[in-house]
Amino acid sequence: MEKVKIGLPSDRSRTRALEALNQAALAIGRELDLDQTLQQIVDSARDLVGARYAAVGVFNSDRVLERFVFSGISPEEARRVGQLPLGRGLLGAVLDEGRPLRVARISEHPLSVGFPPNHPPMTRFLGLPIAAGGQVLGNLYLTDKGDGTEFTEPDAEFVGMFATHAAVAIQNARLYEEVGRLAIVDERSRIGMDLHDGVIQSIYAVGLTLETIHLLMDQDPAKAHELIGQAIAGLNDAIRDIRNFILDLRPRRFQGDLAGGLAQLVREFQANTMVKVDVQVSEQLPNTLPPPVSLAIFMTAQEALANIARHARASRVRLELEHSEKAVTLTVVDDGQGFDVRQQHQMTGHGLANMRARAEELNGSCDVSSAPGTGTSITLAFPLPY
Repeated sequence: MEKVKIGLPSDRSRTRALEALNQAALAIGRELDLDQTLQQIVDSARDLVGARYAAVGVFNSDRVLERFVFSGISPEEARRVGQLPLGRGLLGAVLDEGRPLRVARISEHPLSVGFPPNHPPMTRFLGLPIAAGGQVLGNLYLTDKGDGTEFTEPDAEFVGMFATHAAVAIQNARLYEEVGRLAIVDERSRIGMDLHDGVIQSIYAVGLTLETIHLLMDQDPAKAHELIGQAIAGLNDAIRDIRNFILDLRPRRFQGDLAGGLAQLVREFQANTMVKVDVQVSEQLPNTLPPPVSLAIFMTAQEALANIARHARASRVRLELEHSEKAVTLTVVDDGQGFDVRQQHQMTGHGLANMRARAEELNGSCDVSSAPGTGTSITLAFPLPY
């Protein structure tokens, strides 16, 4: 039996197909916007198969349409149609059966439910499920080839490649959204914990002091006057904690100028904490540091200063950026209360694991040295050559 040749007939067409698939794969890695990625996929599939119309529908677990991206119909025509597919008829069959469906005449198929008013006339149909891990996520379908012929088995296998890319794009988008949701939940939990343990407790203590002052105003004015000073100091501490908290919640974006970026971080840190920072930046620092290395240095300095502002209760900080023949090294040292490095895994909000992961990703190292009452030293180093 002669084997059916899969793919498009000419070398030129196959080259176009491979290029389109490559562009779709690149879009999945490049675009965070799922609709833009699906648009590229559906446009490419329609163009290369020669279909007049194409669309992709993404459904949730309750079979409710989440996204619908189309090609071949103008936005004005889509507005006139109005109603989006509900996943019934032939589209529902693709979802239910989880396999390709080719139809020569849509109107004559027993599962056809017709079209809404103002919908363009369509005759031939090719639908494929978008599936991953045994779960059908949606469908990709095309109608009416430009030459009037029916869709073929090679067409179905070829479009199936685009359906696979669509499945990857959908999974990536859902994972990205889930990670973002979890990050928001974790950040809210951390913010609530930090506020409760720090600022709220401080303000509560000031409130108790003011209640005591109210009781002592007539009985012991001297003691009341003393407590007023304590209340003022407590409020100043709370204001300082709030400013430090804001400093951590509003990290700066790195603009590419490492020395300038570090200087700006230090200025903001000192303005918000009133803690003196001694800065030393090597005059031999090259302007050709790889951007990922510069970014890692900036982000580590940013995170280290935020930690000092929020946790260390330091009175002095030293920040050094050195460049030698063997390495470029960032050192951030404070004289604060320190912590037990053996219990780092129990700490939240310090980002120490992020610092190390950031360094290791670029073949560098990040060492943290600290102990209760002795301050903290963080050293980030990247070897030369990079």
